[in-house]
Amino acid sequence: MKRVILVVCLLATLGAKAQTAYTPTPEIIEAQREFADNRFGIFIHWGIYSMFGQGEWYLNYGPKADEYAKAAAGFYPANFDADAWVKAIKDAGAKYICFTSRHHDGFSMWHTAQSPYNIYDATPFHRDVIKELSEACQRHGIKLHLYYSHIDWTRPDYPRGRTGLTTGCDPKDADWASYYKFMNNQLTELLTDYGPIGAIWFDGHWDHDEDSIPFDWQLAEQYELIHRLQPSCLIGNNHHITPYPGENIQIFERDLPGENKAGLSGQEVARLPLETCQTMNGMWGYKIMDQDYKDADTLIHLIVKGAGKGANLLLNIGPQPDGSLPAEALKRLKSIGQWMDSYGSTIYATDGGDFAEQPWGTTTRRGDTVFVHVLDPAATTVELPVKYKVKKARHFLSGNPVKVTARGETTLVEVPQATGETDCVIELILK
Repeated sequence: MKRVILVVCLLATLGAKAQTAYTPTPEIIEAQREFADNRFGIFIHWGIYSMFGQGEWYLNYGPKADEYAKAAAGFYPANFDADAWVKAIKDAGAKYICFTSRHHDGFSMWHTAQSPYNIYDATPFHRDVIKELSEACQRHGIKLHLYYSHIDWTRPDYPRGRTGLTTGCDPKDADWASYYKFMNNQLTELLTDYGPIGAIWFDGHWDHDEDSIPFDWQLAEQYELIHRLQPSCLIGNNHHITPYPGENIQIFERDLPGENKAGLSGQEVARLPLETCQTMNGMWGYKIMDQDYKDADTLIHLIVKGAGKGANLLLNIGPQPDGSLPAEALKRLKSIGQWMDSYGSTIYATDGGDFAEQPWGTTTRRGDTVFVHVLDPAATTVELPVKYKVKKARHFLSGNPVKVTARGETTLVEVPQATGETDCVIELILK
């Protein structure tokens, strides 16, 4: 069975403005295939909000923008080491990094010419973090994706939406044409001066979702700009709704595709490459009181379950204000990397399973090979709701043969016992 990435041309409405169908270019189709093969990436939420230790939304909860901005003068992340970040992430088995170039607080993490409110001009650090990260990614063979917020709680010209209403900006100063030009100028910088960018990851569309008058984000023109500047740059938008034309991946926040436990992912699953983003602990940005990290087994199961649904896991880390990755996050990365060293071939470059996730686990597939991922340690026999003609079955780690029995329209697989594995993988080679 040949692996394919299915792409749909969607008809949608961008705000109040109807758009025409979008046809992806060969460069985009190839980039989508590579993205889907990656299966695992690391999200990094980092900005001056880390100094407050209250998460990336701290400005939304009361501070005035001008007082908040004073933190920039004390932001000196002396322990930031792009190579150390990228090496730890690569050793974990991740294939790409998505970095927050500019979050809702409006602070840019590169030396932008569009505003002095950036890490080079507004801080004593005077270094271009994205430039250093881009160069490190290229040295280590890791793709760099860039998160970019459509929201800005500090710029007077941003039309106020549902959030950032206490920062001191006057809604009467809103000027969409000015703000839209500012954003596109920044995106042009990022896609011109910072090497190959694998994807632009937008966020904030939902800020105007509940307006009585539809808001036109002018996405079509912005997407065309991105694809023109870098023809293989993918576009994703964390808007929690059906993808718009021009979007090349579909994002699910805090949920696997088809699930909606967190209440942010009720949209239908599109025939696009899929990605689910999730936190290692509770917050995206650094929060000093949030040490409730998910254990390594839980995170590995998220990777496996995502792959079983044909989705990548984008796992978040919130670096500390000094620029270092938290020790607990590094421990999790090390554990995931050890697992990936042994089992990565059952995850990378696979398709989602032929059937929905089961109580015992899930499956992935590459051509005529099916990988049965048994996540329930108590399982002794699992029933696959598909009638497979199996030529050979073996325990993936040991290579020992495994008994498989056809029963009606299902396939019974005996599970090796006492293996002590986080994920007991059984490899089925089909006739």
